[in-house]
Amino acid sequence: MNSDRVVENSDRDGFFGLSDFFCSDRVGPNSDRVGNHGFRAVAPDLRGYGDSSVPPEMTSYTILHLVGDVVALMDALEQPQVFVVGHDWGAILAWYLCLFRPDRIKALVNMSVPFIPRIGSIKPVQFLTAMYGDAYYICRFQESGIAETEIARLGIDSFLKKVFTYHKPEPFYIPKEGLGLPNEKITLPYWITEEEINYYVKNFEKTGFTGPLNYYRCLDLSWDLIAPWSGAEITVPTKFIIGDHDMTYHFPGIQMYISLYGMKLFVPGLQDVSVLKGVGHFLHQERPKEDL
Repeated sequence: MNSDRVVENSDRDGFFGLSDFFCSDRVGPNSDRVGNHGFRAVAPDLRGYGDSSVPPEMTSYTILHLVGDVVALMDALEQPQVFVVGHDWGAILAWYLCLFRPDRIKALVNMSVPFIPRIGSIKPVQFLTAMYGDAYYICRFQESGIAETEIARLGIDSFLKKVFTYHKPEPFYIPKEGLGLPNEKITLPYWITEEEINYYVKNFEKTGFTGPLNYYRCLDLSWDLIAPWSGAEITVPTKFIIGDHDMTYHFPGIQMYISLYGMKLFVPGLQDVSVLKGVGHFLHQERPKEDL
């Protein structure tokens, strides 16, 4: 990756944690725990986050760019193969890393976002708009400047706290009137501290939110670009973990897709699925030391 901050703790076999910032992986801060098991723990800031590069063009954030960044990082670290752990956008990236370059991946543990194959002719944003409406957060992110303006109105601290404290098994909406009052008092859950929030705030003050929002704005473009892989399968040995309070787990049909071998049709390497009780979207932060 170009200008990425990379946290690592050993020179052994590669163990890549993919999320957004290295600290949210809990691979960065807890890399000694990974290293004690004989792995070289690598936790990069992804494109658009932290100390990574922030390309100005929206079209520089497709899934091909993101996977290309990780492959380039593996090459730079002279790691021919790695174990991968992914969450949220890091999980999406990890699915496609395994789809595009299975030769570079030993095994995968992915969290929160199941693999969704490219089927049919309807594009992701059109599908989500039909399902949830324009106020659904991914749909609201599409128009440049709208989300950035709302985040600026709320304040970065308040916006991040609203995201991290969202623990409902239902869609996340951003109504036209906004997400509430600026600088309102929000109590943090036990698993994230004011210090961590301040770390995020400091980084977003430097980079802004446009880079991360461009991940969502490239959903349809990425859908077009992955057409050559339609019908391709993920054969890498895989474990998938999700919380039963994660809004993703309550997407229509997703529980049957995960539990009744639907996902295994497209991910034949899938060996295990774990559904954690009482856990929301940020399961790797809620249960960072749990042996899964």
